[in-house]
Amino acid sequence: MHQSCSLRVQARRRFNWVALFVCALACSVAVRAQTPSPVQATPPASVQHITPPAGSPARVVLDFYQALRERKFREAFAMSIWKPAIEGLTPAEFEELKPEFEKMAAAVPDQIEISGEQISGDTATVFARVGDDPSAQPEAIQLMRAGSVWIFGDRDKQAEVQRLGKEFFPTARIEQHHAEVEAILLRIANAEAGYAATRGGVYADLPTLIDAKPALHDDVESEDTLGYHFHLTVARDGRSYTVGAEPLHYGHTGRFSYFMDASGYKKKDTGGKPYTPSAKDK
Repeated sequence: MHQSCSLRVQARRRFNWVALFVCALACSVAVRAQTPSPVQATPPASVQHITPPAGSPARVVLDFYQALRERKFREAFAMSIWKPAIEGLTPAEFEELKPEFEKMAAAVPDQIEISGEQISGDTATVFARVGDDPSAQPEAIQLMRAGSVWIFGDRDKQAEVQRLGKEFFPTARIEQHHAEVEAILLRIANAEAGYAATRGGVYADLPTLIDAKPALHDDVESEDTLGYHFHLTVARDGRSYTVGAEPLHYGHTGRFSYFMDASGYKKKDTGGKPYTPSAKDK
């Protein structure tokens, strides 16, 4: 007999200015970048608050974030390279994505201080300090000129948006979910390995694992729904375990189904059904 447990996994999504939904959707809404900007611009030596003129790249940055903060999503995206992705959505498709946009809006800080901008032809870099930490360094935000106006984003990412059109946001949301599921699986594997190492090689079911590793609770029972169903099964003798993860709404919250044991995880598009690797998969 096996001990098993299953639950709807809810992943805590930590806001960051690169991996936030819109950015993780293969773009950069980001101010708080954790990786160097592809445009190696140097911020002004002296950081002073400025009031940018209407139509300037810096003004576009402030207007973009203000529109997001005020939940004016269509207006915000109209000032960016994501305009084609939002314009093509039907009302029903927009409503399906709206919870993700709401998370974005809730994460926009009240304070965004512009310290300067640099313009080179049809590209611009705006330097901004986000939040209320006076010691924080200004971050570089990229914009491009589209006709006579500046818009948020860069040309490389714009090409991807234009290629995918209204499928851009749904596709990237699924990719984000896949990445989050894989990160959770690795944390579960690490927790199981740590548990077994101190208990003679015996693994734990999920409730026991969470008791032993409380930090795991935030991954599987936080407020935001990831859109995947996880289940962990421990063998009768406790010497092995398997984890499965399937999208709750195939094609919307994810496409891959996952299987993991102590040797690692595998994934496959099974149409939303549980994935049990065959001999050839192994």
